[in-house]
Amino acid sequence: MLRNRIAESLTGAIKAQDRRRMSTLRLMQAAINDRDIALRGKGKERAIDEEIIDLLGTMVKQREESSRLYAEGGRSELEAQELEEIEIIREFMPKQLSEAEMSTAVDEVIAETGATSLRDMGKVMGLIKERYRGQIDMGRAGATIKKKLGG
Repeated sequence: MLRNRIAESLTGAIKAQDRRRMSTLRLMQAAINDRDIALRGKGKERAIDEEIIDLLGTMVKQREESSRLYAEGGRSELEAQELEEIEIIREFMPKQLSEAEMSTAVDEVIAETGATSLRDMGKVMGLIKERYRGQIDMGRAGATIKKKLGG
């Protein structure tokens, strides 16, 4: 279970006195706990691994945006810190598909769903998200699907 891997990694980081790793893993745990609390209001006990992967993906996107802004502002030390955090978070996510792998996955789903136009984009996006959760940036996938469906 993903939350157990994060907890074990935090224990290791504490023993190794790796401050950046400890800080990032604690942020991850706090975000997961916040999600659990939000889900209790909806009648669920706790987040499942798929929801945690989505949460980690959001954390990566936030840090990518921050690192870009720090780079533009000439704050290289803060940019490096954000990039380190991204690497730590990605350790707990599925391997990201390359551009070629993503294109192949999109082709397969388009063929499987029989999509022929942009009207079918929702079907394709839904299946891509279901099958490749955490492995594909949905923004990039959307652009690829749109291009392949003639958009």
